[in-house]
Amino acid sequence: PQLLLCLSLSMLCISSKPTEKKDRVHHEPQLSDKVHDDAQSFDYDHDAFLGADEAKTFDQLTPEESKERLGKIVGKIDEDHDGFVTVEELKAWIKFAQKRWIYEDVERQWKGHDLNEDGLVSWEEYKNATYGYIL
Repeated sequence: PQLLLCLSLSMLCISSKPTEKKDRVHHEPQLSDKVHDDAQSFDYDHDAFLGADEAKTFDQLTPEESKERLGKIVGKIDEDHDGFVTVEELKAWIKFAQKRWIYEDVERQWKGHDLNEDGLVSWEEYKNATYGYIL
C-alpha cells in the first residue's frame, strides 16, 4: 500500500503542469527612458525618432531651426525618395538612430576605460576605471 501511494504521488507530480508562467515573447528594448504618453508630451517620440543625444540638441533649437533640421532628416528617412515616409522607412530610421546611440555610448565607455589611450583595455585599466573610487 505504501509503495502504491508513493507511485501515485510520483505520477501526480510528474503529470502536473508547472505553476510558474514564463513569458516566451522576446520584447524589444524601450526606445526611451521617458514615459510614453502623447497626451502629456512627445519626449518619448523625440528620443525614439532622433536618439536621446540628438533629441537634447533639438530641444535647444528655435522652431525654425528645428523645422529645417527635421526636413533634412526626413530626406534621409525617405529611402526610395518618393516624397513620403512609409512605416517601414520610419522603423528602419528609428532602429538606425538607436544603434547609432548604442555605438556612440560604447565608444565613450571604451575611451573612459582605456586610461593609457593605447586602444586596449587591460584588466587593471578596467578595474581602476570601474572600481577605482573604492580602492
